[in-house]
Amino acid sequence: MEKTKTSKTLVAFFSASGTTAKLAERLAAAIGADLHEIKPETPYTGADLDWTNRNSRSSIEMNDKAFRPAIANSVEHIEQYSRVFLAFPIWWYTAPTIIYTFLEQYDFSGVTLIPIATSGGSGMGSTGKDLAKICPDALWKDGRVFSANTDEGSLRDWAEQYR
Repeated sequence: MEKTKTSKTLVAFFSASGTTAKLAERLAAAIGADLHEIKPETPYTGADLDWTNRNSRSSIEMNDKAFRPAIANSVEHIEQYSRVFLAFPIWWYTAPTIIYTFLEQYDFSGVTLIPIATSGGSGMGSTGKDLAKICPDALWKDGRVFSANTDEGSLRDWAEQYR
């Protein structure tokens, strides 16, 4: 059966602490996109996110490039989206491993994928190249780090280049 994509846009996001959720919600509202939260099967606790602890859950996951945290939900009718903004916090200079789990669940061939991130201080680093290895047949665009408080107008102006 041949896949048919409409011109719908999705903002799929992972937010362990709520910071990225605010940005994703604002982006979706600004561009009239559907919104999907990538929910981990086991939610992250504050202790899990302690990057200064080598034995915290996030440290262990990020030190194992093959680790894939389970996701509790899925996107219904993913085939209807031709453009997906993928929002996440930068962890250890790249996307959290749950983003890789998400990308591996679907066929994004021919879909425009645009990373958008929040960060406590680092840029995108090698995130784009890292993610492109998971979905080499997607149409990857350069991502950008934004403040969680970025206004809708600025997000809309940035997103318009990917129409």
